[in-house]
Amino acid sequence: MTELALFTDEVRTFIHDNLTPELKKAGELCAGIYADKPAALEWHKILNHKGWAVPSWPLAWGGTDWSLEQHAIFARELTLSMAPSISPNSTKMVGPVVIEFGSDEQKRHYLPRIRSGEDWWAQGYSEPGAGSDLAALSCAAVRDGEHYLINGSKIWTTHAQWSNKIFCLVRTDTSGKPQEGITFLLFDLDLPGIKVNPLISISGDHEFNQVFFNDVRVPATALLGKENHGWTVAKYLLQHERGGRSAAGLKVRLEHLKAFISETTSSKSSLLNDFAYCRELNRLEIDMETFSSFENKIISAVASGHPVGTISSALKIRRAELKQQLAQCVMAAVDYYGLIHQPEIRVFGSNAEPVGSAIAATAAPQYLNDRAATIYAGSNEVQRNIIAKSILGL
Repeated sequence: MTELALFTDEVRTFIHDNLTPELKKAGELCAGIYADKPAALEWHKILNHKGWAVPSWPLAWGGTDWSLEQHAIFARELTLSMAPSISPNSTKMVGPVVIEFGSDEQKRHYLPRIRSGEDWWAQGYSEPGAGSDLAALSCAAVRDGEHYLINGSKIWTTHAQWSNKIFCLVRTDTSGKPQEGITFLLFDLDLPGIKVNPLISISGDHEFNQVFFNDVRVPATALLGKENHGWTVAKYLLQHERGGRSAAGLKVRLEHLKAFISETTSSKSSLLNDFAYCRELNRLEIDMETFSSFENKIISAVASGHPVGTISSALKIRRAELKQQLAQCVMAAVDYYGLIHQPEIRVFGSNAEPVGSAIAATAAPQYLNDRAATIYAGSNEVQRNIIAKSILGL
């Protein structure tokens, strides 16, 4: 066997031996972007025990030193097994920026706690008046001795209800260009003056929140990088957020859809004879392969320490479009089973069984969640403006 074949076998054996039926069910029935914390944290700790919780980090901080091909195999096998999808806020967002911009003391403090799952992070970027136009943020931090005094709010704060930490962009200067007065802070979410309000999505899921800051005193040691230079840190983090690895997940979802159509009897099997529907599935498959090749390119660039530029914006656009197109195909396949409202089956540890199948039970909430894919992480319209300005000079 080749080295990659041996690695694939190792990953599959590990997943087979460690992914419990309860965790697998949580992965199958997850209709949001990431699994709820109870399932995600349990799986994260299993991965960490193996040494695979932060495979893309440097070896010195618990990484694996895998090749690009090994990372791709690992991502695909996790997706094929339906393991719970873990929020990237901790391991793939704040972790890399601490490694890149943090002091030695910050690295020693934060990185082991992120790797172990002891700290669970929320992202404090978007605001009611500053979403895709992130530089318009107004959440203010005023230096007061050895503290910053924070007032304002953040919105669409994923999993803040489960997080004990937040990485936050704040306004520390209004005298120059908007980007020049932003600072990046790391602090606890249980400080006095912080309030987390739930935002329930149209699918019925509680993924998002609005976080309010009222005279919150944050230690000055929370500063990551330099004061008023947080925009540099923010852009570095967004490369990881917009350029992550998702092609494997899309392709596996398409494979599951094809299997569902093939195995389902009665009128749904007629979809296999529907020329327009099959053409759409074939187009999706081709587009996903193209998307995968570009995704590998950006991951390789990040791993080599090279700037990726606007290709991350292009990938974000295409990823969002593919997610929505695939969700539409799933809804067509599950037919009226997609109309059944059964949120109780998606609670980790629930004994309830889905009416129909897992793919049918998650089709509608996943479709509704994916409508936001062209908005979050920077709307597709804004990403096109970035491309037009950076490449075409418009």
